[in-house]
Amino acid sequence: MQHPLLLALVSMGLWALVVVPNGQAQSLPAGAPPALQQFDTDHSAHSIDLATLRSGGPPKDGIPSVDAPSFVSVGAAEDWIAPEEPVIAFEHDGVARAYPLQILTHHEIVNDRVAGTPVAVTFCPLCYSALVFERTLDGEAVEFGVSGLLRNSDLVMYDRKTETLWQQLTGTAVVGDLTGQTLEQLPSQIVSFRQFEEAHPDGEVLSRDTGHSRPYGRNPYAGYDDIDSKPFAYDGPTDDRLPPMEKVVAVSVGDRHKAYPHSTTEEQRVVHDTIGDQSLAVFHAPGTVSALDAARIENSKETGSTGVFDRQVDGRTLHFAYAGDGRFRDEETGSTWTVTGTALDGPLEGTQLDRLQHGDYFAFAWLAFRPDAALYDDRGDS
Repeated sequence: MQHPLLLALVSMGLWALVVVPNGQAQSLPAGAPPALQQFDTDHSAHSIDLATLRSGGPPKDGIPSVDAPSFVSVGAAEDWIAPEEPVIAFEHDGVARAYPLQILTHHEIVNDRVAGTPVAVTFCPLCYSALVFERTLDGEAVEFGVSGLLRNSDLVMYDRKTETLWQQLTGTAVVGDLTGQTLEQLPSQIVSFRQFEEAHPDGEVLSRDTGHSRPYGRNPYAGYDDIDSKPFAYDGPTDDRLPPMEKVVAVSVGDRHKAYPHSTTEEQRVVHDTIGDQSLAVFHAPGTVSALDAARIENSKETGSTGVFDRQVDGRTLHFAYAGDGRFRDEETGSTWTVTGTALDGPLEGTQLDRLQHGDYFAFAWLAFRPDAALYDDRGDS
């Protein structure tokens, strides 16, 4: 991880910098990292081997979450975000918001409220995992912060009510008072700013006015998105089915998990498949660059946008094909669809496909947390 603060800590030999509340060290279970002392929670309650937790460099809240987000119109955001730059697109109860990765790479968590629902919008650059969670615990809205700890290279969050530690990629509490609970994940996807603007011309964009001074637009992890590189701070299990740094479209249906390699989805553009009883379509459209390639995000290589949708519309199963220019067309009605799952024209104009939970992650991270995940290949097409 090429975060400037991390590099400074490493150069000073402060890799395991710990800030202990009130200056009082807490007794820790055997194998626990010293940095766990920062969290005022029940350390004896845990569902993981505490030795798998590692310091990422910055201490608790060393990477500050955005806790009072403000938003601007898509027109105003055009002044500082390039059309191809990636954003986390999230729509809830008629409200659509975009969270640019040029901001999330510096903050990792945005505590927001969308259409009255408290949500935590999260992004772990080391895993390329963008997930949105409802941030309500026992009926109360709580804030989440960046713990400074990693597990399998993935962001470990903590809630500011109980200081329980939560694994970002699974949304599960792994150390502390609420161990075993799981946050409710809400559908989102990474698309380009242009694709978000086309889908939601009246949408809102997270403002750079975060209360913090950061070089937004610059990538602190330059060169990390390279299929031949190695994951940072990762000593977890290996899975020889894919290169660790290949991106996958990761899909969960109930307790079944499946990975669709970008090398396949980018070539085919549309994949039809079934997980359990769920028929689905995976779209992969061009037009979006990586947030973790070039030093300036807008100059990065193209990686595209993906969407995963239920193929059932009004009781019939649709079959899609790539129509060019980032659009898709179904064979049954000839309607044209976007990567965000909206029909632009044809008999189904205005229809929104039902979104399925998915993410675009580095393969090592998804397979570390979902070792039972199936891997799609052409023979799995249905």
